Amino acid sequence: MNSDLRGIIRTLKKRADPRNAAGMARFGIKARNTLGVNIPVLRAISRAHRNDHSLALRLWKTGIHEARLLAGLIDDPVKVSAIQMESWAGDFDSWDICDLVCCNLFYKTDFARRKAQEWPRRKKEYVKRAGFVLMAALAVHDKKAADRVFINFFPVIERGAVDGRNFVKKGINWALRQIGKRNPRLNRSAVMAAKRIARLDSKAARWIASDALRELTDKKVLARLVRK
Repeated sequence: MNSDLRGIIRTLKKRADPRNAAGMARFGIKARNTLGVNIPVLRAISRAHRNDHSLALRLWKTGIHEARLLAGLIDDPVKVSAIQMESWAGDFDSWDICDLVCCNLFYKTDFARRKAQEWPRRKKEYVKRAGFVLMAALAVHDKKAADRVFINFFPVIERGAVDGRNFVKKGINWALRQIGKRNPRLNRSAVMAAKRIARLDSKAARWIASDALRELTDKKVLARLVRK
């Protein structure tokens, strides 16, 4: 209902904190129309509107940063279409909204694996990052997925590793590490992929590989995987 939308927007504006918005900018969140509302506040608001697809769409259309974050928290993944995913991803203008929407909503959709393959081939920074964030989210949450799903991600990760843009390379590193922490077999595959990436003639690739290998070969990580 429109009254829900108006009430939420009033609440968001009431909780706006310009100092927090300025702090967010220092962490690379430079989205337009940012109010500076903290994520715990948004999560508290979201509890009364779970799986409200219509409201989520209307929140997104406002263009307000926090309203879009909230949309990602309340939308119904069953009702999210591939067209919606493309539209929202095209609107991503900061890493936090990219990560929240992917890690709270998009990975639950029927299109997550497909977009994880498609988006890393795109040029836009946050769309490309979104593909790798989906890989990371699926590695953590899709418990029933076969190893083959993630093995098929490695060529995509390796091709993308030469992209030196900060939020892209960090997304790639995140995906590689999360896949490699899923089980011993995928850990071995991720380590091999990281070693191949390390040989690429790219500063970004060398950083991705060295940082990932540091965690994937850590004795505590390996012991935890054996216990699984």
